[in-house]
Amino acid sequence: MDKPTSDKLGIVIPAFRAHSQTFVMVLDGISEEDAKKRIDGKTNHIIWMVGNFVNMRYSLGWVLGLKEEDPFSKLFFQGKALDENFNYPTLEQLKDSFHKISPLVYQKLLQVTDEDLDKAFPMGMDVDFFKEDVLNFIGMCIGREDYLAGQLGLMRKILGYEGMKYNFDKDLKY
Repeated sequence: MDKPTSDKLGIVIPAFRAHSQTFVMVLDGISEEDAKKRIDGKTNHIIWMVGNFVNMRYSLGWVLGLKEEDPFSKLFFQGKALDENFNYPTLEQLKDSFHKISPLVYQKLLQVTDEDLDKAFPMGMDVDFFKEDVLNFIGMCIGREDYLAGQLGLMRKILGYEGMKYNFDKDLKY
């Protein structure tokens, strides 16, 4: 396992890599047609969930100093609500974007210092138990990815797909 510069990220690095694996596995076999389906008009569709997941990766990169722009940010930034009037990207486009940004973010996570992690990062939460700094923002992004992966797993089952298989790709290094 790669060792981060900051020991504070000892739990984040394996979580990030596990989420990369989960992203690939949970989407395995999902058709473009099914990725646009909503359940009873109440749920987000898979495209929205995947777009938000990818946007989390770009947000992580941004806070770590990457200047990569999410090409679909206007649709997904800060969990923007699904709007059926929007023309969303394809699942394939989102996967390509994920695989573009994720290795770059992973390298930044390995390089970030304790000093960088301790920098203030206002999020507007204004709660006394949550320090608004870079480290906690990273933690929130990881938590959001967990949430989205769970939703994607549930959507697989609702749409009639088998449950996610845990076929880890040992060549996926981010």
